[in-house]
Amino acid sequence: MSVPLRDELDDKANRLFAGKVVRKDLVRKVKTGANVPVFVLEFLLGKYCASSDEMAIQMGLGVVNDTLANNYIRADESMKAQSKVKEKGRWTFIDKVKVRLVDSDYWAELSNFGNKFVRIPTEYVRDYERLLTGGIWAQVEMKFEYDEDNKGKNPFRIEKLTPIQIAAFDLGEYQRVRREFTTNEWIDLVLRSMGYEPCDMSRRLKLLFLTRLVPLAERNFNLVELGPRGTGKSYVTQEVSPYTALMTGPTTVANLFGHMGGKSKGLVQIWDVVGFDEVADLEKMPKEVITTMKTYCESGTYQRGQEAAAGEASIAMYGNTNQPIDVMVQTGHLFEPMPAVIRDDMAFIDRLHFYLPGWEIPKMRNDLFTDHYGFVVDYLAEALRDLRRHNFTEIVDRHFSMGSHLVTRDRKAVKKTVSGLMKIIHPHGEAFKEEIAELLDFAMEGRRRVKEQLKKMGSFEYYQTSFSYTDIDSGEERFVGVPEQGGKNMISSDPLAPGSVYSASVGADGTVGMFRIEVSLATGSGKLRLAGGINGATKESINRAFSYMLTRKGELAIAREMDESDLHVEVIDLMHNRAEGEIGVAFFVAAFSALKKAPAIAATLIMGDLSVQGNIKGVRSLVEPLQVGMDNGAKRALIPIENKRNFMEVTADVMEHVDPVFFGDPKTAALKALGLN
Repeated sequence: MSVPLRDELDDKANRLFAGKVVRKDLVRKVKTGANVPVFVLEFLLGKYCASSDEMAIQMGLGVVNDTLANNYIRADESMKAQSKVKEKGRWTFIDKVKVRLVDSDYWAELSNFGNKFVRIPTEYVRDYERLLTGGIWAQVEMKFEYDEDNKGKNPFRIEKLTPIQIAAFDLGEYQRVRREFTTNEWIDLVLRSMGYEPCDMSRRLKLLFLTRLVPLAERNFNLVELGPRGTGKSYVTQEVSPYTALMTGPTTVANLFGHMGGKSKGLVQIWDVVGFDEVADLEKMPKEVITTMKTYCESGTYQRGQEAAAGEASIAMYGNTNQPIDVMVQTGHLFEPMPAVIRDDMAFIDRLHFYLPGWEIPKMRNDLFTDHYGFVVDYLAEALRDLRRHNFTEIVDRHFSMGSHLVTRDRKAVKKTVSGLMKIIHPHGEAFKEEIAELLDFAMEGRRRVKEQLKKMGSFEYYQTSFSYTDIDSGEERFVGVPEQGGKNMISSDPLAPGSVYSASVGADGTVGMFRIEVSLATGSGKLRLAGGINGATKESINRAFSYMLTRKGELAIAREMDESDLHVEVIDLMHNRAEGEIGVAFFVAAFSALKKAPAIAATLIMGDLSVQGNIKGVRSLVEPLQVGMDNGAKRALIPIENKRNFMEVTADVMEHVDPVFFGDPKTAALKALGLN
């Protein structure tokens, strides 16, 4: 049998964390034949294989396999296990135990032992509240007691219960020994502790994997990860820590937040992380759950009847994407895979602190798993759990100030992400300014991804997404983007065919729309023919502009062309948010371009509307349409002259990338758009 070659990090981990590290290939080896959580396996491996001596490891592995063979009950062996307890009088084994209160008695239910009426001493229920919600894995010493009064009914009794977790954890030692490692060494050690081999990973991929641990380290942290199947999204919540609960379907308010009057606690009060796997399956979840969760995700508090309650559990949501990311970016928004009960609730989405781009994480394959040493996951889980009590959110303020586009909710989200990553990478609270900047950059990107989707949904209040931070010492400002935004340039940098232009407008309800208007000519007698789907304000603005063209075709020098042609008009909704656009000027320019057979200058955005008499109507706001235009590749914008005073409200970032061209009448707009004057 080949033994994995040890490297310097293995030697260092074994020397400084003796007895707290385990070889991860052993975990996979044993895991293949035993359907138990990783922290249960590593509890045993840490107990019997915490050695660097290969002979000792192999002997320990034998003990672990024997323990699992003789003391771990398979689900189909429940009768055999019960018989063993009866014949021997008592027997110790490993199983998952949960407790319920029936009338005035506590009864334990053991998953694989197959008995729902096992007596349990009250002190265990008092000491381990998790027994009452979801249950815990434990070493159980079971006793058989024949009771004459009950004629042998319910003879099983738990004599001793030992939760499978570290008995004692010293955070001071953990923080002190962290100083012996470089940042790169520590990141690699934590990744190996999760079971992954970091050698060939990019720095970015390492940070993405580590972000999955943030809900374990940070209280009330709200994470969403959507990506392809098979990338191990829910692995951390399911396997790494005994302090997490993973939901696999709809749940109730009572289950999540406790019963009215506080007679039983909810999951958010018992667990450190409540995860929702296959989030699309939550479609049938009662609206009341989302409403209560919305309040909880904002403040960590919620109302149950007359009682106000609080919890510290982080919320993690995992879901599958069914389309390539470039398709999702171009045709909709990145929350599309969510159930409608969440997807349509922008206020709930705004409470998410970080959107982890699961499409960047590779599918789990053998070469991604490590054969080296990492922490026993239970030790890492205890460390992260202990760090939850500490607050690293102020560390950003030592060196950086955040830009004006980050509102209070954005700042809170970014600081919580940085705090969580600090606890994972720098648990001693010491990091160089460049290292904090790296985490700040990453945290802003994750929050901006949430904000960008809200913007794509068309809500007026979410349009400030030019996230930035300034170095307090140098005064240098850095803008933070999201990688997938770069690929969605819907405004082509190449000239369009004559008759095609881009436009953007802000609707009466604050929704921002972006459109491509295409006017084509057919032999006819000057009629306007609108494609299906052009309705409301969009249709009215086109009709007004067309009426103006008919009455002024002579002075516009397009009379002959109009008299011999019918105009076919199509308006493509590039944002897919069903916004209605006041796009009269853009239609006028598109029609003029088609009639004159002259294309508009590339990457030009045209704004404004006009009356039947040709009077220009300005846009309600410049900030949002110009921001959307810049994000999608606009380099030049035609703006009504009356909006000139509003141009000072536009961000420096937009001013730098989009050249304003002002106009006061439709003909000037057309000539400037086509570059004819």
